[in-house]
Amino acid sequence: MAVLSCILISTVLISFIAFVGALCLFLKEKLLNKILLFLVSFSAGALLGGAFLHLLPEAISKVGAEENSLLKIFLYLLFGFCIFFILEQFIRWHHHHAMKHPKIMPFSYLILVSDAIHNFIDGLVIAASFVIALPVGVVTALAVALHEIPQEIGDYGILVYGGFKRVKALFLNFLSAITVILGGVAGFLLAEKIGKSIVFLLPFAAGNFIYIASSDLIPEIKHKENFQRSILHFFVFLFGILLMLLIKFL
Repeated sequence: MAVLSCILISTVLISFIAFVGALCLFLKEKLLNKILLFLVSFSAGALLGGAFLHLLPEAISKVGAEENSLLKIFLYLLFGFCIFFILEQFIRWHHHHAMKHPKIMPFSYLILVSDAIHNFIDGLVIAASFVIALPVGVVTALAVALHEIPQEIGDYGILVYGGFKRVKALFLNFLSAITVILGGVAGFLLAEKIGKSIVFLLPFAAGNFIYIASSDLIPEIKHKENFQRSILHFFVFLFGILLMLLIKFL
């Protein structure tokens, strides 16, 4: 029960990181609109950095470098990419026919689904770490928290840019964040049954991240015609990648 308590405490605290976006609530709308694309640029870099510097290396380190294992990892990555491609087409089709929320961009829903999956995986990883040893669990939970802070700020910016009102974006971002608690409980209850198969959720999530960054976020940045602003967006994009690299080394 002590292990379960540690898992619950750490995952609940991590879920509240989603509220870091609340800092943007105090900004004037005009100023927020000016920085939204910078948040989108940052998030695109953070998503790609998370996929290539964290999720994929972690998956490869767990399954080994055998050709069949690596093939499985990249198949799951492609599967995650294709699933989100299909999901986005369905959302676009639904918008075209229902038109209930015509101002909400489809990628706003994708970022919520992707973040929910990613947070659930984080919960599974945290649970597995605490089952192994308390110090390992603490270090893992801290690493996840450090990773979540910049990502949640970026996700909030994407939701607002995608058409959600600020308070609703904050609430929806929190809903997608609490899946880390569900992942933690599931990981504790299924620790023995899941075994090594859990590792293939990592490349699946990486595929989600790569699709959103490359298909939805980067094109939004590229659409802007102001050259100087485009250069600034690119450097913010690079900063998102470098921050994920820094977290990797830490």
